[in-house]
Amino acid sequence: MSEGTMQRAVKRLNRAVVCAAAVPVMFLAAACSSGSGSGSSGGGEETPAGNAKGSTSASASPTVQAAAYGKLPEACKALSGKTLGELVPKGAKSGKEGTSSDVSTRGSCSWNSLDNNGVKGSQFRWLNVSLLRFESDPSRGAGDKQARAYYQKQVRDAASVTGAKNSKSQPLSGTGDEATAIRYDLKKNEGTFKQQTVVARVENVVVTLDYNGAGLAGDKAPDAAELAKDTEKAAREVVAAVADANGGSGASKPGGSSSESPSKQASPSASKSPSKSASPSASKN
Repeated sequence: MSEGTMQRAVKRLNRAVVCAAAVPVMFLAAACSSGSGSGSSGGGEETPAGNAKGSTSASASPTVQAAAYGKLPEACKALSGKTLGELVPKGAKSGKEGTSSDVSTRGSCSWNSLDNNGVKGSQFRWLNVSLLRFESDPSRGAGDKQARAYYQKQVRDAASVTGAKNSKSQPLSGTGDEATAIRYDLKKNEGTFKQQTVVARVENVVVTLDYNGAGLAGDKAPDAAELAKDTEKAAREVVAAVADANGGSGASKPGGSSSESPSKQASPSASKSPSKSASPSASKN
């Protein structure tokens, strides 16, 4: 073999060795590339930042402002003896307390008076005080808003009595946060009754005061204006009693609302419509 032929053979051998050595390197690079992940072991996916478990928290429960008043006065003691003596002179001590499953949320009391003058006729009077307190509740809303809705319903009911004649309704100032006076005549078998109703709201409490009078057995009917004046005075007294029962706080100022204080009493689940006017045939002497 000539020297030139020998040199060409050596060059071919060197090229073969270089190529053979390059093959394992290529396989190794491919193996490293396929085995590398995104930073997790076992081929799992990496959890994105910000999506860690437990990051979702439960939404907070809705809250409402606590009701101003947590108590009611005793309905039969909401009016003074002097006032009762003026409105129901023959029945000032005849107060009959209404049934209530919770006196902190609902209360009522009624009185009747029959001044019998024999052949000269008789004067009849009937008085009823109802109180209803609403507590703040997340599902029903703030106590004063519930009371406002009930107050409006009471006013509508009192102004839409079947058979009422000469009906009048007007806002009444100086009695809680809002008040309405309703008056009308109602003819019954015993005579014509002069009905007076005042519905008042003071914070989360609604006061309904019904008062009526009639002249019986030929006696003349009482003066409606005088009855209205007595009714409005008595309603203001009951509103003040609500504030006094709660330590004198809240909306005790006539026609104004003040700061609210917390209350822990349960609210009434339902409310009743105003008491119907009484007549001598349905009341005791």
